[in-house]
This record gives sequence, structure tokens and C-alpha cells, in this order.
Amino acid sequence: MALKEIVEQTVIGLGYDLVEIDRSAGGLLRVTIDLPWVPPVDGVTASEQFVTVEDCEKVTRQLQFALEVDAIEYKRLEVSSPGIDRPLRHQQDFERFVGQVIDITLKVPLGVAAAGQVSANRKKFRGVLELAEQMPGAEAPGLGCWQIVWRDEPEVKPGAKVSKKRPLAPLQALGFTLDELRDARLAPIVSFKGRGHAGGAGVGGEEFESN
Repeated sequence: MALKEIVEQTVIGLGYDLVEIDRSAGGLLRVTIDLPWVPPVDGVTASEQFVTVEDCEKVTRQLQFALEVDAIEYKRLEVSSPGIDRPLRHQQDFERFVGQVIDITLKVPLGVAAAGQVSANRKKFRGVLELAEQMPGAEAPGLGCWQIVWRDEPEVKPGAKVSKKRPLAPLQALGFTLDELRDARLAPIVSFKGRGHAGGAGVGGEEFESN
């Protein structure tokens, strides 16, 4: 059985979501897990919970056993919770983090300028994730119904004063499908008040490491 299948079956079997697998040079196997997201019911969002050290330890021990059974070689195993740049890979991830600031990288450049504002060669964008209108013919949410919105404000030099009367840059939007993305992550913005969205990833991250 392949490494990804072993890890995915083990993590899901223990009641967690598999966020990411990273196999680095030197034999480090890094596995990122999260608690399953519970969608809002009648507009009510469940209380926010985070992965604990005990969760990471439990997954680590089960993974060690599963990897040993299938003779998967590694030197060090690290199981942790998502950080502030949590990757978004699945439909459910985008549903969960609507309203958050995210970074996306397209597989190919736009090809044409968006709304006359964005370079046709641009592939990386940062903006607030929104649910857009459903595309005609799409049978399920997430097929062409996502967008990010942002303002390209001019850079302010350190120490410079910004007038409160300065007009805002025009609001821009970019629609996309998940198939068009090379990478998507929560923007690593640190706030002592949290991300302001129930179910958001914590600023820190719990971690358990085993040799």
C-alpha cells in the first residue's frame, strides 16, 4: 500500500482529517492533521476546537505501527496541527474558510487582463474568499463558484502619513475553480484577536515528534 493511502486511512480511521503529508530530505515524514469541520446548522456554528498534543501523540503511535507493518522507511515522524498558512485542498476546506483572507496560485496565468486591472501574466493573488454565483451547468457547489476579492492599494513608505480622505483603490474580484489552482492557503496573517471566523486555524500548532 502506498504511503499516502496508509497515512490517510490511519488518520481518518482515528476520526481526524488529513491536511497534508510532506516527506523531506533526511528521512523526515511530516503529517498535518485537523479535527473534522462541522458545517453550521440553521446558521449556528459549532464551538471552535483545536488539535491537542494528545491528539498528535495518538496519531503518531498508530502511524508508527501502520508504517512498520507495510515496511515504509522513514527516520523521523512528526505529527502536527495546521499553522496559520493552512493549505486548502478540498471543497470542504473552501466552505469552511469563506470570509477569510487566502493566498492562491493559479496553474497558468490569466491569459487576459482581468477587468483591465490585473496583468495577464499574474498567477498569485491574495484576497477574501467568497462564494460566487453558481456557474450554469454545475451540478455541485464549488464547481466555478468561488472567488476572491481585494484592493491593490499603493505601497506606503515607512513613516509616511496616509490621508484618511485618500480614495480607496477599486475593488477587484477573480473567480476560479478548484481545478485551476496550483496552491491555496490561508494567508499567514497574525492577529491576537484570532482570524475572526469560527473554525479557523489557530495561530500556533500542536506537534508531536517521534524518532
